Amino acid sequence: MASNTGLSTVRVKYDIADLSIALTGGLALAFVVLYICVVPLTNIAGSRDFVTYWATGQQLVHHANPYDSVAMKRIEHEAGLPSGYTVGFMRNPPWGLPLALPLGLMGLRTGAFLWSLLLLACLLSSVLMLRRMYGSPGNYLHWLGWSFAPALLTLTMGQTSLFSLLGYVLFLRLHRSRQFLAGISLWLCALKPHLFLIFGVVLLAWILVSRSYKILAGVAFAMAISCAATTCIYPAAWSEYAQMIRTVGIEKEFIPCLSIVLRFWLSPQMMVLQYLPAALGCAWGLIYFWKRCRAWDWMSEGSLLLLISILFAPYCWLIDQCLAIPALLQGAYVTRFRSMLIILASANLILEIELMSGVKLPSVHYLWTAPAWLAWYLCAIGFKRMATNGYRRDTQIADPPQ
Repeated sequence: MASNTGLSTVRVKYDIADLSIALTGGLALAFVVLYICVVPLTNIAGSRDFVTYWATGQQLVHHANPYDSVAMKRIEHEAGLPSGYTVGFMRNPPWGLPLALPLGLMGLRTGAFLWSLLLLACLLSSVLMLRRMYGSPGNYLHWLGWSFAPALLTLTMGQTSLFSLLGYVLFLRLHRSRQFLAGISLWLCALKPHLFLIFGVVLLAWILVSRSYKILAGVAFAMAISCAATTCIYPAAWSEYAQMIRTVGIEKEFIPCLSIVLRFWLSPQMMVLQYLPAALGCAWGLIYFWKRCRAWDWMSEGSLLLLISILFAPYCWLIDQCLAIPALLQGAYVTRFRSMLIILASANLILEIELMSGVKLPSVHYLWTAPAWLAWYLCAIGFKRMATNGYRRDTQIADPPQ
């Protein structure tokens, strides 16, 4: 009787924590959805990062140079970009230009609204697919994904990181049953290739070892189609993009990530230092894969690879950390410790409050986020293994009710 009472108590405590996550997550997501609905009625659209993609589309439909600083500056500032902001360019590789082309056929507000809905659909569908891949557990932990602060920031700014999240989740969903389509889905990841360097190296090694050449064929097919489309839309895109990268001055920007901090600390002029963590990460990834290649599982092993890829990426803005959602949901579903869920939810809530309060904090303040997601994931998985091996702690709870 006492054991049944204790079990009921921990289940109640788990339900309370679960419902609290759903409530806070739902409020945060509702706030962002309301913001998206307000965009067509105001001048907000012109002040977001979205205006860069819209201006790029405007140039492309007229077969003009999307990397022309004079033209882009004029379009962006006429759209409402504050005068103190420098001209923005679509820094995604040129094969991503067809994604912005339809925006050139729309007005600013209509385009911003539809673009935001598309990003929202990417977030919602990605989390739902992950939940189903983990057996559709009867809890509300997936709200941690829907309300993840970097993802909500991506929505409000109109950035493209959520497309890459969808591409990665589709790969997880399809890599066993429909490998060619899984390869095609990786085109969305290629919109942000610097975030997938370690993942990409290990993926190539896995393809060779497992002879999953259909995935490689899918990647090649998608890249060929997008590159051909880019060349048809604006043949000089490749050379103009290279020129833009050389002159835009990105090497002078301080982005809160490990690689840039390392370069600024040791020698700001040595750009090679910015790629050193990624190179070391690729070497680690190959060793990690080789030790597990016979029983490799992308659903579990891919989470750690992607978190390391984010941490060691040459460039990684806070918005790009929405790619941590698959790993964090995996940790949330497998952990048997309520305290781990509370820690993750609290860290996410603190970050949401900081971002939504409108208070501008120094970029260096957000250096803690990527290491924090990795540390939390390692703890969640580590505690799960300890519990499996027979360890028990006072904070241990029963398995989440299904």
